[in-house]
Amino acid sequence: MGSKPIRVAIVGGGCAGIAAAFELTRPALAGKYEVTVHQLGWRLGGKGASGRGSAARIEEHGLHLWMGFYENAFRLMRECYAELNRDRATCPIAEWSDAFLPDPVCGVMDHTPGGAWLPWTVTFPPMPGLPGDQGGTANWSVADYLQRSISLVRTLLETVRRATSGAPAEAGPREPGPVGLPPSEIASLMAEFMKYGGLASLSALIQALGLLDEVARSMPRIPSEVILRFHSAIAEAARGQVARMTEGNDALRRLWEIIELVLATIRGIIRFGLLTDPKGFDAIDQYDCREWLRLNGASERAVNSAFLRALYDLAFAYEDGDVNRPRIAAGQALRGAVRAFFTYRGSFFWKMQAGMGDVVFAPFYEVLSRRGVRFDFFQRLTHIALSQPQANAAGKPPHVEKLVFDTQAKIAGGGEYRPLVDIAGLPCWPSEPDWTQLEDGARLKREHRQFESSWDARKEGEQILSVGRDFDLVVLAIGVGAVPLVCRELIEYDPRWRQMVERVKSVPTQALQLWLNEDVASLGWKGPSANVSGFVEPFDTWADMSQLIDREAFRTPVKSIAYFCSVLPDAKTLADERSADYPERRHEEVRQNAIDFLNQHVRQLWPNAVRNEFRWELLVDAEPKPPSRKRAAVSSDRIDSQYVRANVEPSDRYVLSLPGTLAYRLSPLDVTCDNLTIAGDWTACGFTEGCVEAAVMSGRLAAHALSMSPPLEEIVGYDHP
Repeated sequence: MGSKPIRVAIVGGGCAGIAAAFELTRPALAGKYEVTVHQLGWRLGGKGASGRGSAARIEEHGLHLWMGFYENAFRLMRECYAELNRDRATCPIAEWSDAFLPDPVCGVMDHTPGGAWLPWTVTFPPMPGLPGDQGGTANWSVADYLQRSISLVRTLLETVRRATSGAPAEAGPREPGPVGLPPSEIASLMAEFMKYGGLASLSALIQALGLLDEVARSMPRIPSEVILRFHSAIAEAARGQVARMTEGNDALRRLWEIIELVLATIRGIIRFGLLTDPKGFDAIDQYDCREWLRLNGASERAVNSAFLRALYDLAFAYEDGDVNRPRIAAGQALRGAVRAFFTYRGSFFWKMQAGMGDVVFAPFYEVLSRRGVRFDFFQRLTHIALSQPQANAAGKPPHVEKLVFDTQAKIAGGGEYRPLVDIAGLPCWPSEPDWTQLEDGARLKREHRQFESSWDARKEGEQILSVGRDFDLVVLAIGVGAVPLVCRELIEYDPRWRQMVERVKSVPTQALQLWLNEDVASLGWKGPSANVSGFVEPFDTWADMSQLIDREAFRTPVKSIAYFCSVLPDAKTLADERSADYPERRHEEVRQNAIDFLNQHVRQLWPNAVRNEFRWELLVDAEPKPPSRKRAAVSSDRIDSQYVRANVEPSDRYVLSLPGTLAYRLSPLDVTCDNLTIAGDWTACGFTEGCVEAAVMSGRLAAHALSMSPPLEEIVGYDHP
């Protein structure tokens, strides 16, 4: 007879929890773990949940774009689709390559010195391989990123040289020799460049940067102060030559801003000793990114450039949601930037071809169900109870003794809830539960039960799971905002938990989706279909999601779909946040933000969409009203036909990477409770910034903590001790 399987309770069905379930139930583990996922409400996804509403329209929590460096997320996604083995003849998204298509265009809104908003779009070249490919470099060093940064500056200066002269390379000091030059020869070459006139041309600067690369490879044989003097000479010469060319030339000004930021990064890596510091980029996480760049020579214009604004916007990096308080830890900001720009494979962005619930969580649900994973929907965790001190082994931490859930709804007939619906052959999550599957579902629907709202505490019962009877191990994979609500005993017992919940902050976000009867070119957008950030509040990021039109079923033709998102300011007081009408008030706030944004700011993106105010007739209703003889005036009330969302739920809040706080994050590998591990993008997982990749890395680490699988070296980007 085989040994009894180890029962694992995973609380939370977002990216981290699902990744942990996927790893723990791999066929190679031969059924060693029996997994149950306990989930609030009727759908998986966490912050990535989506649903299908009227006209099968896709309704997301926010704007989700996958990036080409998401190695762990794509690896699991590709393995999931391969195991799912859908029939292409019956399912429109049968393989991972149907679900994600390359999207190389990235844009920012550049606020020019003259006060205008101009789009700046860049098409990134395809890079070898595909995200999630087996093999290749799993972990990158600071030295790798330094060399690539130097190479980037050389490329940008060459672009400036060609743009301003078109002439072939000018004569200058000789190119550095092969890798491995002796320090004496390197020093001689540096002296030759730094003598009067040695850096007087762009060609000489480009050659000097080639030498700087060789110098960086020679550390620590060459003292850092010598290298910094050489770097300062290069930076000063570049400023003198390039900065003067940018007046009245927005394209060159943008390039110079990027050059300045990268030069400051190179200087900071050398000056702060990051090449030899075992902490790597983490050694500078006590600084804000802008603060650290200023310390290393970046100008005010560069640190307030469109590129850096976009970096903060995409990470919702505003403390308490206050856009006047931009803050992100310098080390993680650099790690995120270099991973994004230097390690992507295939395409810079990969855009989903349906909702995230459709192309990510429905396939995982189907595969995990086949493997025997049980999904316990409509379960709200309310308390994690620890063992009493007398029950703990000597010198051992406590263990989770009970998990207490509110049962939000019971399944009719006592079976398992079947969550998916078929939309033109594609299994999807609906935007509301199937009331007919619920016991007394008609009554629950009349009562407007809000299963995903923390402000709706109504329940149909309670479920108490006990260690040894119902579970052996626990993976806590809820959002960071919900941790203080359910981990009271852990926080009281362990100061590490207490410090984490006090220091690791999160913010609410806001999202807006529009369906329009004109395409983006007709609206006045001049560039290619793009993903654009660095714009004004209240919606600083926009993506053209028109690729989804054919996945929906509007009766009135839709020509374009636009997704917007941004940070949302926190509640003014805790009492305000706890008030019963808080979600409704925040929704109304986002609704008004949407109206104001469309009336006042969207003209900078779509000049033809606004006359005196936004042309509200552009918006397409999923449920068009029947024509009447007395036609009502088209007004801003049309916004109610679109999708507006205030993400204020504790589990929906976006985790921040604030300076000085990352060291307080707990890791899935930390033993704080004998039979518990944690998972989520809020943990110390090797990429400490909220995103799909961080969540999947954390879920894989949680699985390793319980099973030693996958091996740590297979978790791409996890280079921490």
